Amino acid sequence: METWDALRARRNVRQYRPEPVPGEHLDRLVEAARRAPSASNGQRWDFVVVTDREQLAGLADVWRGARHIAGAAAAIALVLPEPADDRQRLTDRFDLGQAAFAILVAAADLGIGTGHSSVGDQDRARELLGVPADRTVPYLIGVGYPADRPLRPLARPDRRPFDEVVHRGRWHAS
Repeated sequence: METWDALRARRNVRQYRPEPVPGEHLDRLVEAARRAPSASNGQRWDFVVVTDREQLAGLADVWRGARHIAGAAAAIALVLPEPADDRQRLTDRFDLGQAAFAILVAAADLGIGTGHSSVGDQDRARELLGVPADRTVPYLIGVGYPADRPLRPLARPDRRPFDEVVHRGRWHAS
C-alpha cells in the first residue's frame, strides 16, 4: 500500500480475527516505532510486544478503553522512564505519540488493524509486562486483522471538515 493510502485506510480496530500476526510483521511495527522522530534523538522509549493470550487478557483490564486487547492477536506496550521534569514529560509524550503513529501507519500498510488505549492501572501493567518500577506504560496498541472488513482508504472519514480545521496565515472563525 502507498503511504497516502495507508494514512487514509488507518482506523481504530477493536475486534479482530483469530489468526496470529506473523512475527516479522510485529517486528516491522516496532521497527517503525524505533525509527520515529525523537526530541534531541533521546529515544527514551521501550516497546514490549505481547502475544500470550493470558497476558493479553490481563492487559485488557488495565483501563476501560483496553477491553479490545483481550481479543487482539498481539499488543504493543509503549514504555517510558519517569521524566526528570515537566519539559521532559512533554517531549517524551510527544515522542511516544510519534512512535505510536508510526506503528499505526506501518500496520495499515500491512493490512493489520490497530486500536490504541491508555493505561490506568500502572502497577498491574508493570506486573504483567515485567516493567521496572521506575518506568510507566502510558499506552497499549492492540494489533490484529480486522474482524469486520479489511482496511481500505476511507472515502468519507469521520472527521471535522477540512475548511473548519485548517487556517491559513491566521486563525479565522469557522
